Amino acid sequence: MSAIPQRRRPWWLGLAVIAIGAVWLQQGYGLPKTGGYAGVGPGDFVMLVGAVLIVLGLVLLAQIARGDSFDPQEAESAEAGARPSRKAFAFAAAGAAIPLLTMRPLGFPLTAMLAFALVTHAFGSRRVLLDCAIGLALGVICWLGFTRLGVTLGGALPLAGW
Repeated sequence: MSAIPQRRRPWWLGLAVIAIGAVWLQQGYGLPKTGGYAGVGPGDFVMLVGAVLIVLGLVLLAQIARGDSFDPQEAESAEAGARPSRKAFAFAAAGAAIPLLTMRPLGFPLTAMLAFALVTHAFGSRRVLLDCAIGLALGVICWLGFTRLGVTLGGALPLAGW
C-alpha cells in the first residue's frame, strides 16, 4: 500500500467515527440496561455499538497514521475518479429516514421492507420485488426476535399495537 502525503491524510474520518461512537455510548447510557427474561436491555445494544465504533475509529486512525491508502481496489469495481452519485445517496438517505415517517402507521416489518428496498436500490439492485420480500422477511424475523426478548419495536401490522 502506498503512503499518502501528510496533507492528504483524512484524520477527520477517524475522529468522526470516534465522535459518533461517543454519541451512541452517551445515548445508550440513558436507556434501560435490563429488560425481559434475557436480562439484556436496549441500552446494552446501543452502548455495544458505540464501543465498537470507538474501537473502529481508533483502528482507522492507526491506519491513517501508518499511511495506508484508501484507494479503490480491483475487487470493488469502483472508478477512482468517479463523482459520487447524488441519486444513490438520496435513495440511501431515504432508506435511513423512512422509519421516522412510517414506523407508527405501517409497523416495523413494513418499515424495514421499505428501508431495505431503498438502500438496496441505492447500491444498484433493480429487483424491487425480491428486495421487498427479503426486507419484509428480515423485518418480521427481527420483530419476532426482539418481541421475544421483551423489546418493543412498534406494531407488527399497520396501526396495530401487537
